[in-house]
Amino acid sequence: MIMKKSVLTFAVSAALMGITTQVNAAGFQLAEYSATGLGRAFAGEAAMADNAAAQARNPAMLAYLSGRQVSGGGIYVATEVDVTGDVHIASPVLGPQGVTLNADAYDVADSALIPNFYYSSQINDNWTWGLAVNSNYGLATELPATHAASLFGHHTEITTVEFNPNIAYRLNDAVTLGAGVRIVYGDGSIGAATPYWVGAIKANPNLPAQIAARLPEPGTVLKTMEGDDVSYGWQVGGSWQPSENHRFGLAYHSGVELELSGSAAGLVYTGGQNLDIEGYLPLELPAFAELSSFHQLSDDVALHASVNWTQWSVFDRLVAYFPGETKPVGGIESDLVKEENFKDSWRVAVGSTWNVNKDWTVRSGFAVDRTAVDDEFRTTTIPDSDRLWFSLGAGYRASENLTVDMAITYIRAHGFAPIDEHQDLAGLAQVSFNGEAGGSVWLAGVQLSYKM
Repeated sequence: MIMKKSVLTFAVSAALMGITTQVNAAGFQLAEYSATGLGRAFAGEAAMADNAAAQARNPAMLAYLSGRQVSGGGIYVATEVDVTGDVHIASPVLGPQGVTLNADAYDVADSALIPNFYYSSQINDNWTWGLAVNSNYGLATELPATHAASLFGHHTEITTVEFNPNIAYRLNDAVTLGAGVRIVYGDGSIGAATPYWVGAIKANPNLPAQIAARLPEPGTVLKTMEGDDVSYGWQVGGSWQPSENHRFGLAYHSGVELELSGSAAGLVYTGGQNLDIEGYLPLELPAFAELSSFHQLSDDVALHASVNWTQWSVFDRLVAYFPGETKPVGGIESDLVKEENFKDSWRVAVGSTWNVNKDWTVRSGFAVDRTAVDDEFRTTTIPDSDRLWFSLGAGYRASENLTVDMAITYIRAHGFAPIDEHQDLAGLAQVSFNGEAGGSVWLAGVQLSYKM
């Protein structure tokens, strides 16, 4: 792989290996910043400050944290995502009706652990600073290289690790402001391969020998590209507390433009030669915002809610560029890898907190997470769909300074999402996939928070 990695990015990748998953929020966005928030389906996050993890959603919440605090944990994501349907191959050598094949694929998304770490330190009555290390985006889908639909993409993976130094200022008793820098390391790869049925076309006696020789063997990698990058963004937030029992929070996180520099290979790019071609794949991680509210109804019960927006419309296509001296077959300067045509998405969540006694807290939440893609543009590599969240969590005060939060969430795809894709196979056949995606996800997390 033709790629330069600094010591820093290598250390980060090794330390937080496995921070890749998917289908938890729209597109390939991750909501799992802490197990504390998971227990309430991340409702009210921009207006709540349970521990140092609060800065991940709204840096202004640092102003509500006293002294020095540290919080860390992880959320395990167990996925069960299925893509079912048929592949139809239309070609003169297959007869006027063509051939239709089953292309069901089960459990196409990887399970993973998403770790996190947060630190906050109060400077004085007005200023507090903090550091967050987590991930806001990740994706991993995989099909066998010879699967009937592997022509449309058999491997997609995006891994991100994000560092956020943040600062918050208390303007007065009612208003706090916060800001931070987003330092994002991203690593990604995408590929497509030859399905098993190409072997049947090659063996067809009606196909001229010279054409059959041009067709690759089943499982041959057609296109693959991988690369990494470090880029930067920013985030700002604020809160308004009109009374002791009511608080509102608003936060905005800028987009981050990654240029995943690495290498490209595969039959389409190299013509069968054993070489890697220098290239890069621009990937824009979208901006997102959150408006939240928190309401303490009594000494023991609180309600909270959030509305989230993500600017997924910036993710319209994946295009590979080749600036080096070695070019793909045909000497092309760029190649359209995949059309995505995403749209902006919305998420709405409501939750509750019940202080059972001085040691135990119970949380619950429900969320509706809208898909980032219309039915006509959904792909097998990112089978995005609407989701419903059902969350339950508990917090235990183990000592004066130590709190343990636990949570579990069930995410169900809201119905089955249709997929309709088309590809040209070397001018010899028109290939289409018609099917649907659906499934569910279980999330389980633990968070340890300590006040120094």
